[in-house]
Order: sequence, then structure tokens, then C-alpha cells
Amino acid sequence: MAKICAVVFLALVSATQSSNVDPIQQVLSMLSDLQSKILAEGKDAQKVYDEFAEFCEERSRNVGFEIKTGKSDAQSLEAAIAKETATSASLTAKIEELSAALAVDESDLKAAENIRGKEKAVFTAQQAELEEILNTLERAIRILETEMAKTGGTAMLQLKSAKSVAEALAVMVEATSISSADATKLNSFLQNMEESEDVDAPAAAVFKSSSGGIVEALQNMHEKATAQLDEARDTETKNENAYQMMHQSISDEIKYGNEDLAKAKKALAASAQAKATAEGDLSVTSNDLAEDQKTLSTLHQDCMTGAENFEAETKSRGEELNALAQAKKVIVESTSGAADLSYGFLQVQMSTGADLANFEAVRFVRDLAKKQDSPVLAQLAQKMAAAMQSGVQDPFAKVTGLIRDLIERLEAEAEADATEKAYCDKEMAFTEEKMAFRENIIAKLTTSIDSMSAKSAQLKEQVAILQKELADLAKAQAEMDKLRSEENAVFKTNSAEMTKGIEGVKMALKILRDYYAQDGKAHGAAEGAGNGIIGLLEVCESDFTQGLAEMTAAEATAAKEYDMQTKENEITKATKDQSVKYKTKEFKGLDKQTAEATNDRASTQTELDAVKEYYKSLQARCVAKAETYAERKSRRDAEIAGLKQALEILNTEAALIQRSSKHTFLRVHKHA
Repeated sequence: MAKICAVVFLALVSATQSSNVDPIQQVLSMLSDLQSKILAEGKDAQKVYDEFAEFCEERSRNVGFEIKTGKSDAQSLEAAIAKETATSASLTAKIEELSAALAVDESDLKAAENIRGKEKAVFTAQQAELEEILNTLERAIRILETEMAKTGGTAMLQLKSAKSVAEALAVMVEATSISSADATKLNSFLQNMEESEDVDAPAAAVFKSSSGGIVEALQNMHEKATAQLDEARDTETKNENAYQMMHQSISDEIKYGNEDLAKAKKALAASAQAKATAEGDLSVTSNDLAEDQKTLSTLHQDCMTGAENFEAETKSRGEELNALAQAKKVIVESTSGAADLSYGFLQVQMSTGADLANFEAVRFVRDLAKKQDSPVLAQLAQKMAAAMQSGVQDPFAKVTGLIRDLIERLEAEAEADATEKAYCDKEMAFTEEKMAFRENIIAKLTTSIDSMSAKSAQLKEQVAILQKELADLAKAQAEMDKLRSEENAVFKTNSAEMTKGIEGVKMALKILRDYYAQDGKAHGAAEGAGNGIIGLLEVCESDFTQGLAEMTAAEATAAKEYDMQTKENEITKATKDQSVKYKTKEFKGLDKQTAEATNDRASTQTELDAVKEYYKSLQARCVAKAETYAERKSRRDAEIAGLKQALEILNTEAALIQRSSKHTFLRVHKHA
């Protein structure tokens, strides 16, 4: 009978090793697993959100920096466009002025050429006429001298009876000594001479009635014609010289004006190109700025939506965990009695007198403590053995509670350690990213500050140079004004002297010419010396006239050059003033931006210093631990797995004893 009971007992033990004897514990275990799963999901969601929040912060900073840079670039481009607009306006005005001046010069040159052509045509006709008259007079004089050499003759008698040159010429025509055409030319010349003489002077046509009188009259006409021809040639030479000087002066002005016009047009084209480039860049910059502002607005909205969704998910997950915790608490608090009645067993002493302290669960925990070198498991093994020997009503429940408490404690420690590890990993990585991000911002700001400072210094240097050039220009203009005033005063004095000298020479010439042209002088007049003096005076008159013309031309050229240089200085001054204005505005803007960037860099440096201090505290907390997280996790996982296996062994042993006690009870009842 005892053998049968032993066989039944072994069969019961074998049959219950794989069965789950406590559904309530299974429910509690499933609830715990679900809580762990929800917590893990929460950690993953937190990690994703932290990355998303970091992205939002970094992206917002970068886009904000791009917007700030875009606004600065747009202001610089607008200043450049305004500068080029002013430059183009001043160059356009200069081009119009140069074009007008060139048109005037070309018109003056054309007018001078027309006048010169007319003067030359008049001189050519006059010279031909006088040369022809001189030839005619020379022929007439030769004929008369030949006739006078002859004796007698009707023609000579008629010539002696002639009372005027006209009658003498008529006699010569009748005698076929000269042609009627030559006589007509000589009469016409004689008439012109009479018209030019003083009305009170003796008529040139009246001469001594002798053959020598007509020859002398014709010779006098020859001298007059020669003097007129010489005067006409002198006048032509003066006119040609004056024309050549004027032509050269105007041609030089046109040449230099065309060069200045070409330079101005080239500068205008360059300014227009620079303006067009700046306008194109401004358009691109404005579009980029608008896109960045739109991106920042969209980013802000998306980040707010993401934050709201994460908050809602976190709240919902917390509500689920709260519901699971409440359910677990209710089950633990309200089902212990029912579980004992439904799934409990009668504590009996086995007839074999087995030592409960030697149950497999106690031995397993003791061996596991030795293997893991775990004081905690060794202490648990002692508590389990003591509970088995204490004589309590349900030692298995007591031992199970000890094991579950330790498992929960180890799991709590594992969760806390994992949370700490995740916290350290997250915070250190996040802090390192913050440091790197701020160091990058500081580097960019430093580069921008250096660039803007260098450009501002360059602009200030350019402004200083422009201001010096403006001061030099003003000084040069003042000196030029003073010199022009002095030159003009000298010209007025000298031209007055030259004019006075010319008038005096002309008056002297008239007096001498009139005197030596008179007949019937009571003494032997020094006509030869007088003619020499007249010749010298004529040279003086020519020199004085040419000197006055050159002086007048030089004054006109100097005045024109002064006016042109003054206008050019005005344009240069206006251009430089505009450059000073815009460059000053630009470097002041750069100084303001530099100050703002310096403040931003100082603020970022303060943030970086704070982040570094926080990073040091993290290192003290998370780095250089005696035991690494991986080692602690591996050890704790082994302990928890061993304890769960001990629970399974304990449940198996409890089931075995329970079923064995039922079998004994049935056998005793049947025997009775």
C-alpha cells in the first residue's frame, strides 16, 4: 500500500510540473508585463520627442540666423542700389553736359570753317584782281615810257594835253596803245582810290599836263595797288593764323570732350551693370528671406503640433498605466482570500518526514547565490529556509512572497538604473550637442564679426580718403578760382594795353601815309625813310594784332577750361559726397550689426559656459562608476531570472505536496 502511494505521489509530481496552478498570479504577471511594455513605449516616445524638440530648436535657430543674415544682406544691397542710382544720375548729367559742350564746339568749329572759307574766297578774288591791275599798270607804264622815248607823234601831243588820267587812258586806247578792257580796269581802280581818299585832297585824276605826269600817276597807282595787295596778304596771313589757332583749340576741346564722354559712358555702363547685379541679388535675397520666414512660421506650427501630440500621448499613456495599476491593486487586495480557497492546499507533513528546508527551490536559490556571488540571494535563501522551518500555516506563500518582493525590488532597481542610464545617455548626448551647436554659432558669429569689422574699417578708410580728396578738391578749386581771377585781371590789363598800342600804331600809320602821299612838298621829304618807318609800323601793327588775337584766344581757352574743370569738379564733388554718404551709412550699419553679433556671441558664450558647467556635473554623476551599467544589468538580469525559476520550482513543489495530501486524505477516508 505504501508502494502504491509512493507511485501515485510521483505521478502527481510529474503531472503538475508543467501546469499553471495560480491564474491570479498569471493575471498579475500579465499586468506587470503590460505596464513594462507601456513604460518602454513611453521611453521610446520620449526619446523620439526629445530628438524632435532638439531638431525644432536647432532648425529654428538656424532659420532665424538665416533670416537675420538675409535682412542684413538686403539692406546692404539696397544701399548699393541707391549708391549706383546716384552715380548713374551724376554720370548721366555729366554725359548730357559733355554732349552739349561738344555740340557747341562742333558748331563753333563749323562756323569758323565757313567764315574762313568766305574770307579766303574774298582774299583770293581780291588778290587776283589786284595782281591783274598791277600787271595792267606795269604794261601801261612800259607803253608810256616807250612812247615817251619816241619824238613827236599825235598820241604824245594828245597825252600832253590830257588833264586827267582818265583822258590820258582814253588817248592811249584811241592810239591802240592799250586795250579798252585794261583802260576800264584802271579807271575802275582809279575811281575806287578816289573814293577812299579824303574829299578835300587833290584828285588823283588831276596831274601835271606832261608826258611824265601820267607815268608818275600810274606809278602812284601801282604803289597803291601794291600796298593794297600787301595789306590783303597780311590780313589773310593773320586770319589764317587766328583760324589755325582757333581750329586747334576747338579740335583739342572736342578730342578731350570725346575722351571724357567715352569715359563717362563707360562708367555709366559699369554703374548700370553693378546696379542690375545688385537688383538681381536683392531679388534672390528677398525671395530667400520670404521663404525662410515662411519656413520659420511652418516650423513653429509643426513643432507646436508635435508637442501637443506628444503631450496628449503621454497623458493617455499615463491614464492607461494608472488604470492598470488600479486594476492590479484591486486584484491583489480583493482576491487573496478567494485565491487561497480556490487554489490553496492543506499544509501537511509528509509521512516520510522530509526536510522542507531542503526543497529544490531553497537549494536552487542557495546555488544561484553562490554562482552569482550575490549576498542578496544568499540572504533570501536563508529567509526561505527559515520560513519553511518556522511552522507557519502556509510556508510556501511566505517563501513566494519573499521571492516576489525581491524580484519586484530588483526590477525596480533595474528600472531605476535603466532610467538613470537613459537619463545620463540622453542628457550627456544632448548637452554635447548643445555645446557643439553653440560653439558652431560662436565660430560663425566670430567669422561674421571679423568680416564686418574688416569691411567697416575698409569703408571708414575709404570715407577718410574721400573726405581728404574732397578737401583737396575744395582747396584746388579755391586756388583755381584765385588763379583764374588773376589771369583774367592780367588779360584785361594786357588786352587794354595791346588795343591801345594797335590804335596808336594805326593812327601813326595814317598820319605818315597821308603825309607822304601828299604832293607839292616844299622840301625834299625823306620818303624812303618814311616808308621804312611805315613798314616797321605795319609789322608792329601785325605783331600787336596777332598778339591780341593770341591773348584773346588764350583767355577764351583758359576761361573755357576753367568752366569745364569747375563743372567737372562739381560733378566729382557730388559723386564723392554721395559716396561718403552711402559708405558712412554702410559702415554705421555694419558697426551696428557687429555690435549685435558681438552681443549675440557674448550671450551664446554665457549659455555655452552654463552648458559646460552642467556637463561637468553630469560627468561627475554618470561617469567613472565602480561598476558599469552593463555589468550591473547582466548581474541583475541573472538574479531576476534565477528568482523566477525558483518561483516555478516552488510552485511545482507546492502543487506536489497539495496533491499528495489530497491523495492521502482520500486513501484514509476510503480505508475508514
